[in-house]
Order: sequence, then structure tokens, then C-alpha cells
Amino acid sequence: MRLAVLDIGSRAVHLKIADLVPGGPPEPVTTLKQSVHLAEATDHQGVISQDAIGRLVGAVTESEAVAAAYHVDDLVPLATSAVRDAANRTAVLAAIENATGIRVRFFSGEEEARLTFLAARGWHGWSAGQMLLLDIGGGSMELACGSRTEPAVALSLPLGAGRLTRHHLPDEAPVHKRDVARLRQYVRAVLTEATVDLRDQPVPTSAIATSKTFAQLARLAGAPRPTAGAPGRATLTRSDLRQWIPRLAARSDAERARLPGISASRAHQSLAGAIVAEAAMEVLDVQRVTICPWALREGILLDRLAALGAQPLPAAAVPRARNHALHRLHTVS
Repeated sequence: MRLAVLDIGSRAVHLKIADLVPGGPPEPVTTLKQSVHLAEATDHQGVISQDAIGRLVGAVTESEAVAAAYHVDDLVPLATSAVRDAANRTAVLAAIENATGIRVRFFSGEEEARLTFLAARGWHGWSAGQMLLLDIGGGSMELACGSRTEPAVALSLPLGAGRLTRHHLPDEAPVHKRDVARLRQYVRAVLTEATVDLRDQPVPTSAIATSKTFAQLARLAGAPRPTAGAPGRATLTRSDLRQWIPRLAARSDAERARLPGISASRAHQSLAGAIVAEAAMEVLDVQRVTICPWALREGILLDRLAALGAQPLPAAAVPRARNHALHRLHTVS
């Protein structure tokens, strides 16, 4: 079965196409990433601008064309917290459907955490044991833990790096120590209250971090650049994070973008990302995390692969269908 996952995030629209065959991992076919910058185009009332909606519609249209060109059997279109939490999300979804015919759905935040946990388990295997997952997106942070394929606890919190930057940090650098302290206090308070069940679980054998935020922070702290031969081996320590927070606060976006690992597109929210990462590691008593290259999109692929392995392949999956179904989703609106 050839599956396409269309992931509408706070910064970009990602299309990932992979072939699924029971008994093996998802086999990548192609990917497409298009910047839409929804987070920056969302005002303090949670309204996404018309210009950003236009960019989003264009990106989804292009992604649909690529999926059709690769003759996918199924397209899974999903939006994460940037659209899910928008005040005008109904208008955003209507604009996409009117232009493309695609009905974008949402996973709940907890379902996102579950699927990302599944991806990390698939990458690291059973040797990870009791596993704690941390994932910082633009709009939300997902946390999960457990010793099996499915997490025992899965949480989603409004602690995304883009959201925290917009609502809690000044636009201009340098950022004063008091602003950093206030944001850190807010993040710790949210985490302390929301993670009681998580902290009641057995002590994790492995702490795994996914997302561009963690990957770039690991590079900033000195982890080697990932390579095709050894991806996912980078680690990040809490002590390194703590040292970099004041350095990021003292720099402008342009200066941050010149640091190792920090991309120009994520420089503005890198400080908030570092603050929430360090606070989460402190509240959850984690000294070091291992960076995992698989996340939500891979979790969706693995979830569908598990379903394929549990039942005979449909006849349409042998010769690939040219027409792909758009709406076969197991999602929560």
C-alpha cells in the first residue's frame, strides 16, 4: 500500500509518501515541504490571516498534485494545533475543501502524543524499555510514557515554541532576564499541574525527544550533524540547555541563526523552545534525552502498517490505484 501523510503544522505543510508492506518498516518514496508560517500569521485572538490561508491552500493543492502523480492508494490529511486551535479554523478548513475537495481532519492532542510515541518505539525498539517521550511543536507539546507499543499516559499541552514566543516574549532582542524567568515560571507551573499521572509512572529507562526544536537544540549544544549512516544518535543534556538559554536571550534572531543548528526560520522561537525543553526536563527529572528522527508522520505510517498486518491486503493495494481516497481517517474532529 502506498500511503501519503499530509501534515499541516504551524510552520510548514509536509507531505510524506511511503510504501507499506507488512513485516517491514515504511519505505520512503518522496517528501515535499512547503513553508506557510501559520504561527507568525496568527494574531493574539487566534485568527489566522487571509494571506496565510491563501498560502496554505496553495501548499495543499501542490501536495495533492504530488500525491496523485505518485499514485498513492490513500492520503491522510491532518492539521495539528496551529489550525486546530485557531479561532477561524472553520473558515480555514472550508477554504481548503472548496479549493481542493480535501476535508482536513484533526487528531486530538492526546492522539498526536500516542502516534508520536508509536514512532519513537518503532525507531528505538523494545530495548528502550519504559520510555518517556517529549515532543515540542509550534503550538503544543506532546508527552507520553509507557513500556509497550501504546503509551500508558499521553498528554498534549499548549506549550509550543511558537505559541509561547507570541504570547510571552517580546518581539525584540535582547530578552530581559525577568521575561525569561516569567516564561519559565509559567511553563513549570503548567507542567507541574498537568503531568501528575506521568510522574506517577515507573521511572523511565529511556527519555526520547522528537521534533525540529529538540534536534536543533541538540546541534546547538554540540551534538554532531545527523547523517544517513547514523541518524538519531544525538543527545541533549539539561545542563547544556540551561547554559544556552541566557545566550539565546542575549542574541537577535539574525545572530541566533548563525549559531550551529539554529535555522533562520526557527531562530525567533528558539529561546522559547529552549525554555520549555529545559523546564520539562527539570519537572520530569530528566538529565539527558536522545533525539529521535521519527515523529508524528512516521507514527501514522506505522499505525496504518500495523492495521495492514492484521488483515489481508485489499485487492486495490496490489496494482496501485490511480485514484486515491481522501477521507479514510481514524481521527477526532
